Amino acid sequence: MLTIITTTTLLLQAEQLKITAEHFQGDEQKGISVFTGNVKIKKGRDELNASKVSIYIDTNRKPSKYVAQGDVSFFIKTDSNATYRGRSQKAVFLPQKKEYQFYKDVHLLQINEHKQIDGDEVVVNTELGQARAIGAKRK
Repeated sequence: MLTIITTTTLLLQAEQLKITAEHFQGDEQKGISVFTGNVKIKKGRDELNASKVSIYIDTNRKPSKYVAQGDVSFFIKTDSNATYRGRSQKAVFLPQKKEYQFYKDVHLLQINEHKQIDGDEVVVNTELGQARAIGAKRK
């Protein structure tokens, strides 16, 4: 079992990024780190779990994109305190936009409002506290 912990400072708030996985492979020249095998990521209030997670790093060595694949599950709390839990087959997190994009067999539950969205593509913006879906069924 491999555990990596880093600290990211944003304005006055520091958030710790904790990644647990069975395997890790990194390529500094390409700016990518790949975690496989029961991957669990926790940052602040958010959690992301998957079979494989690739983290892309920008030229300043900060994460620019997280791509999770295979049996993805998640727990997200937005800046406006909306809480989401769900699963999909693929997820992309864009830290600069504070946006999660979920793809293929998406099941999203907004816990506070007791709303469920099932579809092929769902986007959650944690800064704006908004979720939108394409090809979805709302319950």
